[in-house]
Amino acid sequence: MPLSIDVQFDIVMYSIISGILIGIMFDLYNIIRGVKIPKIIIIIEDILFWILTAIIVFAFLLYANYAFLGPYVYIFMIVTLIIYLKLISPTILKLERYMIDKTGKFIRIFLKNLIYPIKLIYYNICGKK
Repeated sequence: MPLSIDVQFDIVMYSIISGILIGIMFDLYNIIRGVKIPKIIIIIEDILFWILTAIIVFAFLLYANYAFLGPYVYIFMIVTLIIYLKLISPTILKLERYMIDKTGKFIRIFLKNLIYPIKLIYYNICGKK
């Protein structure tokens, strides 16, 4: 039984969203991975990343369209990933780096403000300046 047009449209849209999701996770992985890492560690990290990505995308497709994995699902995911990496990735990388920097700064300030009263109490009790 052929699938109705709205089901086919949903499958295509979820395939496109999956391709974008893979691209965003790949950008985030590249930021987290860093630069100066031994080659064997990079190989292990890459394998683990792609296993995790496959699980996440499969779970997303399972939830979204009952994991219908026809050939055109893969085609749309790959084409969307290529378009994402060529056109959108530089902007998303800047946004992700900005968000990571601001989150790190927020955590540092929060911890300093959290530790400061404890230091004051400790120094007052011990009599140190």
